[in-house]
Amino acid sequence: MTDCLKPLRIGGITVDFPVVLAPLAGYSDLSYRLICRGLSAPYCSTEAMLDTHLLHEGKLKQRLSRVDEADHPVAGQLLGCEPAVMAAAAVVIGDAGYDVIDLNFACPVRKVLARGRGGFLMSRPELALDIVKAVLDAVPGKPVTLKLRRSFRDVDQGEEDFWRVAHGAFDAGVTAICVHARSVEQKYRGRADWGFLSRVKRAFPDRTIIGSGDVLTAGDALRMLHETGVDGASAARGAIGNPWFFRQARDIASSRTPFQPSLADQRELLSRHFELTREIYGPRVGVKKMRNFGIHYARLHPHPAQARRAAALVTTEKAWRDFLESHYPDFRG
Repeated sequence: MTDCLKPLRIGGITVDFPVVLAPLAGYSDLSYRLICRGLSAPYCSTEAMLDTHLLHEGKLKQRLSRVDEADHPVAGQLLGCEPAVMAAAAVVIGDAGYDVIDLNFACPVRKVLARGRGGFLMSRPELALDIVKAVLDAVPGKPVTLKLRRSFRDVDQGEEDFWRVAHGAFDAGVTAICVHARSVEQKYRGRADWGFLSRVKRAFPDRTIIGSGDVLTAGDALRMLHETGVDGASAARGAIGNPWFFRQARDIASSRTPFQPSLADQRELLSRHFELTREIYGPRVGVKKMRNFGIHYARLHPHPAQARRAAALVTTEKAWRDFLESHYPDFRG
């Protein structure tokens, strides 16, 4: 199952292992990407960045366009609905040093759809392809990829719009597509249709296809690669609060017992994650961010419900440190 894994290729970029960190709203920020990099994540994507936010000078643009030398190769994901604006934003993140430009045509969040962005574009294939072509023209030589869903509505059994976008994008020069095997309407309900991923890969045998949907464990990632034939597996919800996911996938692929972090391992990592987050956002926002992460990290705790409830109550830096002392004690003396 695992002894024939090939590197993932995105344009001229070779990724040594085909299990990657997905774009995660609220989670795949620079601090978490650096944490995942330290635990063997070979390729990461940013949270979706609204195109207009990148076109106005200020602290938000500076934070969004910040690239760390330890965070490569990395994709900057764009969210928008106007070809010219998306193209201008692509230039900004290309110039900032992102290795790949990723276009989000998959987000199922209601307010995103209401503004004609994200997954809404699965119902407007011509507009989606206009955006693709504008971005490709704006960043010649830079790999451009897409995040798509199987269809817009669950009843769209023929997936005609998906195939129009996928074929048109590859013909235009896109280097890879990541396919979430649910419809936009489904959001995250029900089972992801891995059979659809198999059909996509059969339709594009010489193109890079990354699968997404129900990759909840490292074993799921490797099973997706084996069962569907896709070139890469994108870890989303399964990687939130478990940055060891990528080390575990490599362990399984090498026939080793997957690493399980001890409480001391978890404490050390949570402490490092907090310091990174504090440096990037400042103490006030950093605490808020880490409260959310702490809730997810708690699933690996020996008493997850108790740790989760305690993390949810953290509102200050002192409360965060007290939370660590109480639930992740340092036994080194």
